[in-house]
Amino acid sequence: MNKIDWKSKLTSRKFWAALIGFITAIMIVFNVDNLTIEQVTGVVSACSVLIAYIIGEGLVDSSRASSTSSTSSTDTSEQSSTNVIGFSAPSTDESEGDE
Repeated sequence: MNKIDWKSKLTSRKFWAALIGFITAIMIVFNVDNLTIEQVTGVVSACSVLIAYIIGEGLVDSSRASSTSSTSSTDTSEQSSTNVIGFSAPSTDESEGDE
């Protein structure tokens, strides 16, 4: 059986939209008033943004730490940094400036 990639799930907008839809539907079934449904939806949305931000920053920090350790042993002028989610940013060469 495959493991669930929780980092990917918790940063997915589709996951949070589905969760909000599920919670809203359950609350409607139990005749919860509209104000409470709106408040719960707001709290879940706020939590999803916070969780996605925390995980995203963790991935960026992890990528930065791994690229720093790998650049100390290789030439940085030809290297590009690729983080965990596959984004590749070219390294900057400080000797090429506006003169």
